[in-house]
Amino acid sequence: MITDAPVRHPEKQHRPDNPSPRKPSWIRVKAPTSPAYGETHRIIREHGLHTVCEEAGCPNIGECWAKKHATVMILGDVCTRACAFCNVATGKPGAVNPHEPDNLAETVVKLGLKHVVITSVDRDDLDDGGAHQFVRCIERIRLAAASTSIEILVPDFRHKDGALEAVVAARPDVFNHNLETVPRLYPGIRPGARYYHSLRLLDRAKQIDARLFTKSGIMVGLGETRAEVLQVMDDLRSADVDFLTIGQYLQPTPKHAAIDRFVEPSEFEEYREVGRAKGFLLVASSPLTRSSYHADRDFAALRGARLEQLARA
Repeated sequence: MITDAPVRHPEKQHRPDNPSPRKPSWIRVKAPTSPAYGETHRIIREHGLHTVCEEAGCPNIGECWAKKHATVMILGDVCTRACAFCNVATGKPGAVNPHEPDNLAETVVKLGLKHVVITSVDRDDLDDGGAHQFVRCIERIRLAAASTSIEILVPDFRHKDGALEAVVAARPDVFNHNLETVPRLYPGIRPGARYYHSLRLLDRAKQIDARLFTKSGIMVGLGETRAEVLQVMDDLRSADVDFLTIGQYLQPTPKHAAIDRFVEPSEFEEYREVGRAKGFLLVASSPLTRSSYHADRDFAALRGARLEQLARA
């Protein structure tokens, strides 16, 4: 249920705490200390923007912000859904900021971004699910920084006719929508979403514009089996998705879904090899992989892989 007061652990506050197991050495990261990190923080604050890096407690924030890479979260910082894995506040969102696209474009210029990732909270309260704001952000960035490539990580736009079509027509370079987990775990982990709707969204995006790079990601360590992960890969390839990311789920607070286990680095490597064998142009799979981690580097690799694919055709 949507409430007026946003909370950080929706639907979990009346459950017993789920203590997280001790982190293994391969999942530990250093605290951010670099001057560039502070400069990135200042520029983002100066323009009144939110980032998923902060709101979701991304473990890579120190590394990415030191390189002046940040994933901007548009449409506010309050989500209309209550996913069990996510630390973004849930509740009744405020009005859409009409200045947000211009503020974002100015931030892209000041940070000198060659590649920008734009995501958002779910906005089921809006008639278009926030699609028009994505379009305006893409348009403003194209005007302010024409050489910057644009990657969008969108919500599922459930029951919002024309939303997907409008966003794809704005011609982002990468269209990302995360499946997040295997279908069996959706009722507990992603209760406001539907696995096959998300899969269809990715399929439909590629049908609308075959030139578009499509991308999706899942978390592991939530109780999924290897066979289920491989089935998700097959489902995504059936939707002609180009790029898959796989990372370790990290429990934001004891009120969120518990970690089933920490997946060994060797298993991530195996998933990468299997994914490439199944036909993905690119697979990023490691404990610290997140949707936008090394997104600029990965976009260059995607373009290279597409050119190789075309040359072999």
